[in-house]
Order: sequence, then C-alpha cells, then structure tokens
Amino acid sequence: MWRRNVVGKVVRIKREVLDSILTYAITFHPRESILLLRGKTEKEAVVVYDLLIPPGAVHGETLSSFNPWMLPLDSTIVGVAHSHPSGQLRPSRQDLDVFYGRIMVLTGPPYRSERDVAVFDGEGRPARFEIVD
Repeated sequence: MWRRNVVGKVVRIKREVLDSILTYAITFHPRESILLLRGKTEKEAVVVYDLLIPPGAVHGETLSSFNPWMLPLDSTIVGVAHSHPSGQLRPSRQDLDVFYGRIMVLTGPPYRSERDVAVFDGEGRPARFEIVD
C-alpha cells in the first residue's frame, strides 16, 4: 500500500470522528476493530473528517483486517484506525506490513479519550495529533 511521510505534519482529527473510533473499539472489545479514515492532506496537516467501515472487515482476537481489493476507489482515504485490546499503543510488525494510507490511529482500553489514542506514520514513527471541533 502507499505510504507518505507525515513527519513535520500534525494530524487533526475531528472530535466526532475520535468519539466514533472509540465507540467502535468498545463495541468489538476484546476483539480488534478496524476502520478507514477519510480526510485530506494539507500543506502542514493531515485532516481526518470522516470514517468508513471497510467492506468484509475481519475483527479477530489478535488481528483486524480487510481486503483492499474490495475498497471503492476513494482518494479521501488517508489511513486506518484500529484497536489493540491489549492496550499496547505501538504498531506491530504486522500492522506496518499491511499499512494503508498515510497514517495509522491506534486505540487501547479503556477507549475513553485522546489519552487512549496514538497516531503513527507508515514507518511506525509517532505523529503529532490534535483533536478539533
């Protein structure tokens, strides 16, 4: 999948999108959840403004996945959000091997706020993020 460096850019996530990501993760816990992030890339930021549930998404106890060939052509997909029920807010090697888009948002229990969220680029480097209204 395509990867672009987001180092130096801030990731801005709409509050309602963050709330939906966290709610979705709670719904599937103790299995992993997975969502696609819709947004746009600006000069200084990646802005996430919406979500999609991937067609044919798999929500397992140790993995979540989707078939990228089933996705519609959509240039607004900027990344993926998925949960780590273990609480480990670092991407695994497998996460990075199937990275899709520019960013990865990881969530962990108790799935209550931005403190339970981390954002990474395609190389697994933490990205700065802020929640916006």
